[in-house]
Amino acid sequence: MELQENLSKYVKQAVKSLFNAELESVEFQATRKEFAGDVTVVVFPMLRVVKGNPVQIGEQIGVYLEEHVPEVKAFNVVKGFLNIEINDTYFVDLFNTMKKESNFGFITPKPEDKAIMVEYSSPNTNKPLHLGHIRNNLLGYSVSEILKASGKKVYKTQIINDRGIHICKSMLAWKRFGNGETPESTGLKGDKLVGNYYVKFDQEYKKEIETLISEGHSEEEAKKKAPILLEAQEMLQKWESGDSETVALWEMMNSWVYDGFDITYKNLGVDFDKLYYESQTYLLGKEFVTEGLKKGIFFKKEDGSVWCDLTDEGLDEKLVLRSDGTAVYMTQDIGTAIQRVKDYPDVGGMVYTVGNEQEYHFQVLFLIIKKLGFEWAENLYHLSYGMVDLPSGKMKSREGTVVDADDLIVEMSQTAQEISEELGKLDGYTEAEKQDLYKTIGLGALKYYILKVDPRKRILFDPKESIDFQGNTGPFIQYTYARIQSILRKSETDIEMDLNSDEITLHAKEKELIKQLVLFPEVVQNAAKNHSPALIANYTYDLVKEFNSFYQNVSILGADKNIEKVFRVQLSETVANIIKNAFSLLGIDVPERM
Repeated sequence: MELQENLSKYVKQAVKSLFNAELESVEFQATRKEFAGDVTVVVFPMLRVVKGNPVQIGEQIGVYLEEHVPEVKAFNVVKGFLNIEINDTYFVDLFNTMKKESNFGFITPKPEDKAIMVEYSSPNTNKPLHLGHIRNNLLGYSVSEILKASGKKVYKTQIINDRGIHICKSMLAWKRFGNGETPESTGLKGDKLVGNYYVKFDQEYKKEIETLISEGHSEEEAKKKAPILLEAQEMLQKWESGDSETVALWEMMNSWVYDGFDITYKNLGVDFDKLYYESQTYLLGKEFVTEGLKKGIFFKKEDGSVWCDLTDEGLDEKLVLRSDGTAVYMTQDIGTAIQRVKDYPDVGGMVYTVGNEQEYHFQVLFLIIKKLGFEWAENLYHLSYGMVDLPSGKMKSREGTVVDADDLIVEMSQTAQEISEELGKLDGYTEAEKQDLYKTIGLGALKYYILKVDPRKRILFDPKESIDFQGNTGPFIQYTYARIQSILRKSETDIEMDLNSDEITLHAKEKELIKQLVLFPEVVQNAAKNHSPALIANYTYDLVKEFNSFYQNVSILGADKNIEKVFRVQLSETVANIIKNAFSLLGIDVPERM
């Protein structure tokens, strides 16, 4: 970017000197592969202030740059495009500066800067985490790490949906059919045990519906009058009134689920700074509804319910308090957002990682918070993402047809093992080292496959396709990193040695690699701005492709001169460092050997 800023200054000077005209801005683009050059100035936009033939204008500016800019080695003009070649010394000096920064591209937050809170995961406590939760967790965690790397202070959080009719369904089914079994007595993770009873409830509920229909009730009536559902609703009322037996059962079963979630989060490699629980936040927000009523932000209908009129903003009227005075999700979300800023006064914005079916909800939430007068409402963002499908179709929790997150993590490791054994590249590994490697490859494949896709797009997830050692996959990139580590182990060169840029003539592949490396800080900033790990993933793939092209065309350890060998080893090491840093933003580990 500094080069472009410098060139921009001199192009403007050239236009002033040669044509007595003022340019407001200069348009650049990467030089096309088929032409000589490192950066291209687009001449056509200049025709607004400079009259003449674009080729001749380009030629005159090119001569001026050659004479006045030390970095400019040569130029050529193709139609209205001025292609500029930059001296090798510029790129080598740039590389020498870059290689000394272990966290090149990462910015340390300033203490006085406002923080961002990123919410993700936020599961229900009636079932284990599934494939959809995996995408949510991976996105939220990765966006948190990218925002940190871009220079922001970040708090990771989730709100656990630990109350409501869905929780009571699992509780009631366990009470009826569980015979007192526990995670310890069954050997099952707590979230799986509770999830089994959620499925059991649905099975019994369907049986009761069929019985009622056979007795002459309509399907709609049967669904409402099924005894097991009525009992679950009664249990919810008992919970809300603080019935000690119901609350004790709720606390016990939720604690099983939390223990299970913790294991899954650890295996997935995600973490949180602060947990919020719906049972503690569902009453929050009511005071702000009262306040909003006084200010005329909300209005009351004849039945006593409270609403917010958003028709002027192109939306509709939104319920914020029921006629019986009970809160709805919107009320809770308003209160929780405000509570978070009370808990963390340095928070100046929030990112909500929630599926795209909730887009309207967040539009409304952000507007209401803004109407309530909170400045940070300007910095609320819904990280909306598409669903994850399998080749076999859509998942349904209550029918027990979901892809369990824990099972998928194990399956990914097993698939990595099968493919690695087929390739036969693990001679000399101990069994423990092999198992660690399978997990690293399997998880890397899963995370990369999901994160390389724009968050807004729906994904069809194919475990086999994700673990491929060729193409745009995690294992392909991990393999390249391991290959570089092998080069470094064999190199026997002084990697710390400073290189004189005047002594090095760059191969075209070396120059392309440096140009790719230099892009990394800008990619990090763009990924943060767009809340998109896909930009990091696909940049890393492009970098790896560029390195492999360099590796195939340029001898590294067999270089003719020692200075060339040292430079190429240093270049390889820097590529490895950027791969490692980029993958850390995706939550992916890189193996030293593969």
